[in-house]
Amino acid sequence: MNTELISLTRRAAVHAALGEPARLRIVDLLALGDRSPAELQAELGMASNLVSHHLRTLEAAGLVSRHRSEADRRRTYVRLVRTGTAGLLAAATVHAPRVLFVCYANSARSQLAQALWKQASPVPSASAGTHPADGIALGAQDVAARHGLDLTGSHPEMLAGTVRQGDLMIAVCDRAHEELPASDRLHWSIPDPVAVGTPAAFEAAFSQIAERVQDLSARVSAS
Repeated sequence: MNTELISLTRRAAVHAALGEPARLRIVDLLALGDRSPAELQAELGMASNLVSHHLRTLEAAGLVSRHRSEADRRRTYVRLVRTGTAGLLAAATVHAPRVLFVCYANSARSQLAQALWKQASPVPSASAGTHPADGIALGAQDVAARHGLDLTGSHPEMLAGTVRQGDLMIAVCDRAHEELPASDRLHWSIPDPVAVGTPAAFEAAFSQIAERVQDLSARVSAS
């Protein structure tokens, strides 16, 4: 009975939080990618104090979380807590000729995202870096192999020579997202496993990317 009451209380809090159109819009935006409060403010055309109020309400309901940027530690990103939104997200209507995953070195996160996307979606994909490394990180190759993905033949590419008009660009690291000019790209704030270098760090990055790819691939169709 206690568990049942907790469940009812939790559900009531979620529905109350989403009963405000602005908060529902925030959740829809975060379903596609992470946003800073300033980015949400610009998207919603809303005063910063009101955005802060809505985010506090969503946090209290367990629908969003915040964390510091790996690049600019003064910046925070808001992330959707997907376990709290099952069955509540609007069906996506994202159309794109290709999905382009971008990170700083194009040696781990963006390569893994592209490989996972190829498994999950018929929409073409590519990956690139703002400062491509000389090769794919060994940890990325190892975690890919453990999960049945083959990165053989892949190599880091420069973003400037890879991006095409109409690409749905997704920055999978804070450094690339903050370096690039503002645009309509999505952002997945995935911690850098190369900086840590352990198998556990690569597994954690792989798990986060796989979850996001699985979710977004159902929301994107080829244009």
